[in-house]
Amino acid sequence: MPRALILGGTGLVGRAAARRLLAAGWQVDVTGRNPAHLPSEIAAAGARFLAADRADADQLRAALGDGTDLLVDCICYTAADARLVVPLAKTSTSTVLISSRAVYVDADGNHSNSDVPPRFDGPVPETQPTLAPGDMDYRSREGYGPNKVAAEQVALDSGLPITVVRPSRVHGVGAAPAREWVFVKRALDRRGAVLLAHRGTGIVHPTAAANIAALIETAAGTPGARILNCADPDAPSALEISRIIARHLKHAWDEVLLDETASASASDSLGQTPWDSPHPVVLDTSAAEDLGYRPAGDYAATVAAEIDWLADAARTGDPAGILPKADDPYFTRFFDYAAEDKFLAGDGPF
Repeated sequence: MPRALILGGTGLVGRAAARRLLAAGWQVDVTGRNPAHLPSEIAAAGARFLAADRADADQLRAALGDGTDLLVDCICYTAADARLVVPLAKTSTSTVLISSRAVYVDADGNHSNSDVPPRFDGPVPETQPTLAPGDMDYRSREGYGPNKVAAEQVALDSGLPITVVRPSRVHGVGAAPAREWVFVKRALDRRGAVLLAHRGTGIVHPTAAANIAALIETAAGTPGARILNCADPDAPSALEISRIIARHLKHAWDEVLLDETASASASDSLGQTPWDSPHPVVLDTSAAEDLGYRPAGDYAATVAAEIDWLADAARTGDPAGILPKADDPYFTRFFDYAAEDKFLAGDGPF
């Protein structure tokens, strides 16, 4: 039985990878700080929890043991993190490091966290230029991408069979933030209308955690040093995402598609969604497909479990505390119902 070790295995991507590999007959060990964060169904399927701090080299070596067929690092954010994983990769047949599309820059140097949104000429390939590596706080808006680039470079410069995976907007059960909550909450609140800025045309390619897991399994079978984009086989617009979620929850609403004039005259946040983008952001996944990767499903198929997870939490009073708080700064701008109602009452142009 092949063995996989997943660093950060209790998080969104780690859980999805564990489920996929367990179903394929792997022995799966996951690291984390709190065993309570490992879902009971994954533990029941045979996954073993190993307490290990990601920043503790001794604990990581203890978790690795004599080696592994597959090493997956879901929480490598900095060059320092990568330097800790390289020695582990030396005794692993194949290693996968999860990075991000946040590393990419357009011709003007704009990226996903810059004040000016990036404008790419088409689907973004792995050869697209990236930010310069950096070591500022990786948790900051300006530091996340440069630190990911630095981590990638350490991993790939090792010459080891490490596959760097660059996903886009990751979704699935356990997502934080769970961006789909923007439409799930509206449907549960029985809102009669959904307002969408830019006429709902914004596209930021989503990536299901289940599809990342499928690519991890592919990389496990074909070890090598490479960079691979990972995204869903479709790239739905904000309007299409709103329809998928409303349909799944059996809710109907009027679609109010706002142009820039309407949005500006009413409220800066009116109709905003997490998928707003003046220019499409789509990843080219042909390199992964050429390697043999086949996605687990499209956006509608893979997002269903997350929608149910969020809806169940809301209906049961959220005992596990997974839903965003009312004052969550990321989500508050999306739920200005008072401004929406004022606009719908005729206090602004359509």
